[in-house]
Amino acid sequence: MEIRTRSARRSYRTLVVAASAALLGVLLTPTGAQGAERRQGVHQTVDRPSAAEIRKPPKPPRTRESRPVHSYADAIRESVWVDTGLDGDGDGRTDRVAVDIVRPGEPAGQGRKIPVIMDASPYYSCCGRGNESQKKTYDADGDPLSFPLHYDNYFVPRGYAFVAVDLTGTSRSDGCTDVGGRSDVQSAKAVVDWLNGRAHAYADRTGTARVQADWTTGATGMIGKSYDGTIANGVAATGVEGLKTIVPIAAITSWYDYYFAQGAPLYDSGPEWLSDYVESPGARGRCQAVQQRLIDEAPRSGDWTDLWSERDYVRDASKVKASVFAIHGMQDLNVRTKHLGQWWDALADAGVERKIWLSQTGHVDPFDFRRTDWVPTLHRWFDHYLLGYDNGIDREPVADIERAPDQWSTDQVWPPSATDATTLRPGRGAAPGVGTLGQTPAAPGTTETFTDDPRLGETDWAADIDRSTPAKSGFLTRPLSRDLRLSGSSTVTVTATPSTSTAHLSAVLVDLGPDTIRDYTASGEGITTLTGRTCWGPSTTADSSCYLETAARTADVDHTVFSRGWADLGTYASAGHGRPLTPGKPYTLTIDLAASDHVVPAGHRLALIIGGTDKGLIDPPSTTPALTLDLAGTSAKLPLVGGAEAFTRATTGAAPPHSAPRESRPNGVAEPRRTPPIPGDRSR
Repeated sequence: MEIRTRSARRSYRTLVVAASAALLGVLLTPTGAQGAERRQGVHQTVDRPSAAEIRKPPKPPRTRESRPVHSYADAIRESVWVDTGLDGDGDGRTDRVAVDIVRPGEPAGQGRKIPVIMDASPYYSCCGRGNESQKKTYDADGDPLSFPLHYDNYFVPRGYAFVAVDLTGTSRSDGCTDVGGRSDVQSAKAVVDWLNGRAHAYADRTGTARVQADWTTGATGMIGKSYDGTIANGVAATGVEGLKTIVPIAAITSWYDYYFAQGAPLYDSGPEWLSDYVESPGARGRCQAVQQRLIDEAPRSGDWTDLWSERDYVRDASKVKASVFAIHGMQDLNVRTKHLGQWWDALADAGVERKIWLSQTGHVDPFDFRRTDWVPTLHRWFDHYLLGYDNGIDREPVADIERAPDQWSTDQVWPPSATDATTLRPGRGAAPGVGTLGQTPAAPGTTETFTDDPRLGETDWAADIDRSTPAKSGFLTRPLSRDLRLSGSSTVTVTATPSTSTAHLSAVLVDLGPDTIRDYTASGEGITTLTGRTCWGPSTTADSSCYLETAARTADVDHTVFSRGWADLGTYASAGHGRPLTPGKPYTLTIDLAASDHVVPAGHRLALIIGGTDKGLIDPPSTTPALTLDLAGTSAKLPLVGGAEAFTRATTGAAPPHSAPRESRPNGVAEPRRTPPIPGDRSR
């Protein structure tokens, strides 16, 4: 979907192409002079130049930028407690959240005000942030000494304040963690309000001495990965004044969709597990009522409740006033890209200015998969939206997409303007369960049958795509004569007759052909952590700006699952309420697949696989059904660049000589492993 605009906003689609460039990346070893800097160049290449709307942009001209002219060592480091206006723990006093601040001293001494970069997180004491699990530290008086990540080191010398907020119920804050609910969001929104003179803060957790944020312009940008980015989405969806931009990285947009996929449970626990994991010891004792609500109002049946409505930010996308720079791994099996796709489309409907990076990684921060481009791009983004500099970043291509490990392309709009939802249909092949995928509907009465086997999943199905196996039905194109690009979100409509009263369905899209990809199921989810370090700004003895380098961890494969979706067939009549099925009765259901951007190269085949339980990714139903697919009532609506015409061109004509199907069992990445809900990222 292209960006649509409201009258007060400019559309990206009318703006010219230019590339983000590295401006002031600091690359030093720990033994080098900390704080010294040198410029870095852009690392941008274009893969498969025949794919539509992929181009290599020119380097942009020099433009105004913030410079590291302020002392990091002499920066003001302080803590305040902001009143949220809520009493989540029911102790008779409104909750205060701890806010740790580091800001340059020179502007304050000169009477100049500065903008704020803010990361509101539940992880500052329980789990740590970033690839090295950093936590905040304090001196003997309780004043902040070190802040996780590079934001403070890099941006404070450039005239920004960095603000690290402990969400309610965590670390040094009052209240209870309610996992994306009103308390979580309000605890961060209240800080934005305080920065803009609309809320009260105090010098300590229980005192009465007020503290004013008279040092800031109020212009705030929120950033964060995972839970932190999720809170940024939630605060933006309140429409709070003063929040100028958000940078959500691998972030949730609807907590229901984090725990369920159209009624099918994705984890064997609900939000109460995560609440207990991140809460401070004191909060666990006083927040039993909140914990119980998270259990009672989030039933494992997958039914939609008011609890989920409160945690659905997509429905309030029309309130968003901030620009959005979204980053997501297309193989993120923790926070799946369905979150990104539905948020992106809703923001487009609201006319929100947006930018996007899509990597081949799993649940990974761009600092760890594209560091030398990420930091200067983020620098330019904040300079534009928080300082008001006209540096051209709002006129550059909207999308950066990783085509192969460390190889990137750009698109002026995303999905590309030539993208069209195109209906493909399964057909019966020469062997049971090995069918065709094309544009011609199957004859009425054509069926395929499979039996749910919870021991198997998408990697098993894809490996056996050319063989009749009892646990899946696969449908394949012929080897393509041209590249075929899918860009955006797909849906698969299934008409199925179950043999039992419960059934779960999975639909996956597969690129069948050899490739080298990031190994997203391995430890690190597509990256390897090295021993050398790069430094991003000045350091102090307590807070180093130097971080372990990373490199792409790759795998040579013969197939790639690039999009997937799941559903409980019992939600056929209502997406928010499951019903028992009548054995022998057909039901029709549309499954939403995760957003993606993938080029199936000439010589490869595109496959749609429909199965039952996707091992490690959804929980099995209470029965073990056989399912009969009515192929005439089954179809896939795919976002093809070039639409139906592109599909016709790609599936006619001679394929490259190497396109013959392999007779040996193909190799893929390891099967996805079940992980606990965030913060259960795979270790390095």
